[in-house]
Amino acid sequence: MQRKAFILQVYPDKVAEYVSRHNPIWPELATLLREHGVSNYSIHLADDNTTLFGYAEIESEERWAAIATTEVCRRWWESMAPLMRTNEDNSPETRSLREVFHLT
Repeated sequence: MQRKAFILQVYPDKVAEYVSRHNPIWPELATLLREHGVSNYSIHLADDNTTLFGYAEIESEERWAAIATTEVCRRWWESMAPLMRTNEDNSPETRSLREVFHLT
């Protein structure tokens, strides 16, 4: 299992809607994530009310990347695009974080 951490940006006036859409996420999206080897996935909001910290445990980078090719993921991105900073394909703009410490 690999640990993956990343940062995203939500628009300050869209935080409540962002939170609402994640509680819960679409059942088909939750199923898709699990089927692609994702577990222990969480997103946290920083005190600045715009920075999101994502953490997921994944089976492989290849399976994680394959999620982006699915119809469910593309629809999710399209629905979330008005709420956050995105790339041209509606995927969230993310900054990966490198792990520097892990206590087991």
